[in-house]
Amino acid sequence: MGILYDDDVVIIRQSEKEGDPSVITVNCPDKTGLGCDLCRIILFFGLSIVRGDVSTDGKWCYLVFWVAGKSTTRWGLLKKRLVEACPSCSSASGLSYYRAESQPPRPPDVFLLTLSCHDRKGLLHDVTSVLCELELTIKKVKVSTTPDGSVIDLFFITDTRELLHTNKRKEDTCDHLKAVMGNTMLSCEIEMVGPEITACSAECSFLPAAITENILPLEIPDELPSSLTSTSVSVNMDNSLSPGHTLVQIVCQDHKGLLYDIMRTLKDYNIQVDQWYEILKIH
Repeated sequence: MGILYDDDVVIIRQSEKEGDPSVITVNCPDKTGLGCDLCRIILFFGLSIVRGDVSTDGKWCYLVFWVAGKSTTRWGLLKKRLVEACPSCSSASGLSYYRAESQPPRPPDVFLLTLSCHDRKGLLHDVTSVLCELELTIKKVKVSTTPDGSVIDLFFITDTRELLHTNKRKEDTCDHLKAVMGNTMLSCEIEMVGPEITACSAECSFLPAAITENILPLEIPDELPSSLTSTSVSVNMDNSLSPGHTLVQIVCQDHKGLLYDIMRTLKDYNIQVDQWYEILKIH
């Protein structure tokens, strides 16, 4: 097998006409929880997965996602995030095309961005947009507003480029924030935090049902029983169809993030998905 470049690992074909889904194709070595990781990234970019397909031989996998979203999607950044989530070719071939993987990757360093400014409408939106463009991942946010209209925002962030420990990267980040916020920004400080603070800022991996239900109203497909309610879920497991695989059939109401929630649960229990078939009825 030849060298597989990043442009071949993830291919995104945007829809040519309004209403049609865009197609994301992922071709890379397989790993447990890969489907969950990819679904999470797609969900974080505000896209809905309307259809999915995956096939694998245990070492190599081929995944296709049909997604719907807004025209403002940052497709280039999305592709970069998806490529980063995929294992390198060395995990399947035994050869190191990208980097040595003899040691497990260490968790990324967490930094605390302390932003002091005057409050205004859309402030948090503008700040998070800048951090996203700079490829800084927000782990947790704490916002405090004083009666006089001053704001102190605390952002626990990680750097995809792994350069935030350098002064240049810190200065560039503060300069970009200053350009967007103007005279409303009073101060900007970035410092690395220790593991004790990182542990306290850890968040639950699951999306709360109250949030996902508010994002997208739930609708019952025509094929489902009329007695199915918002709390009704049918999960059936069948081991009789294959000596080495278990068929899991889930019937429930749809909501944004459902596929991610399912894949995340399977990953947490170290269950690898070989194939999935999704039937979605859109009214």
